[in-house]
Amino acid sequence: MKKLLPLLLLAFPTASFADITHSIQSVASVSTLGASATSERIAASISVAGTNVTPNDGTAGGIGSLNLSSNGISNGVPVVSADTSFSITTAGDAFSVSESYISADAVPSLLSATVTNGAVPSLPLLGKNTVIAGGDPGSVAITMDSGGAFTVNLADMGAGTTATLQTSITLGLD
Repeated sequence: MKKLLPLLLLAFPTASFADITHSIQSVASVSTLGASATSERIAASISVAGTNVTPNDGTAGGIGSLNLSSNGISNGVPVVSADTSFSITTAGDAFSVSESYISADAVPSLLSATVTNGAVPSLPLLGKNTVIAGGDPGSVAITMDSGGAFTVNLADMGAGTTATLQTSITLGLD
């Protein structure tokens, strides 16, 4: 009977729960902004403001206008179809006049560009331009040894460059 006792204990195992999670993660990265340019065409507009004046474009009270018909547009830009003249409404009183005209951007001949060595050699410059020069990583050096220690040399890191070093250790026991 004593010989069967170990077999009997093996027949009824006891419950054992030992969920253990352990992780170590190290990340070293360098990123650089890419160069980009955006150009937007601006529209044509006429604006008139004044006091003690009466505008006239051939009709009483009329102001200059843009010819938006198909024959009044040249290379995507409408032409001014009537000029505005002004006469003083009350003689002897103070007056002021302000008139502005913004010419629209012509439709550029370059509507797509070729990238050469990571750069666009020439871009159309229109009324609204945004240019980002891009980053210069220089000679950034990041190393990590087997013990997780980082060695960083950012002495020549240029504008638009970001270096990230991160170590994360997780230990979970349930």
